[in-house]
Amino acid sequence: MKYAVEARRVDANGSLALAHGAEVVLGTDMVGRKDAMNPVELLLSALAACMIKGVERVTPTLKFQFDTVQVKLEADRQDAPPKLVAIRYEIMVGTTESDTRLDLLLRNILKYGTISNTLAGAVPMTGTIRRA
Repeated sequence: MKYAVEARRVDANGSLALAHGAEVVLGTDMVGRKDAMNPVELLLSALAACMIKGVERVTPTLKFQFDTVQVKLEADRQDAPPKLVAIRYEIMVGTTESDTRLDLLLRNILKYGTISNTLAGAVPMTGTIRRA
């Protein structure tokens, strides 16, 4: 499968990314924008979406019952050279499933996530899963 995104500078305050009719405003100026995510926030958003999609993907197979999912992410950045050096996650699932089943869900989320696997190869990722 291939993915494609086009991005263009709109003005000195930001840019726009486009994919299959969807648009995302990008915070690409040096000051930052309140109405747009910066590149690190977009990366973390992609990871969050990957994790939530992972829940949707594996729960039918695991026959795992849930009604809500929330993901919180934090990243640490070093300045020289600029890069992320750690990502921490917390996944909160609205469920009555056991701790053992929650752990199984987490293993499957991480095992089958394209973004999580890609990032885990480049940045140490640690986190937890718990009931909401």
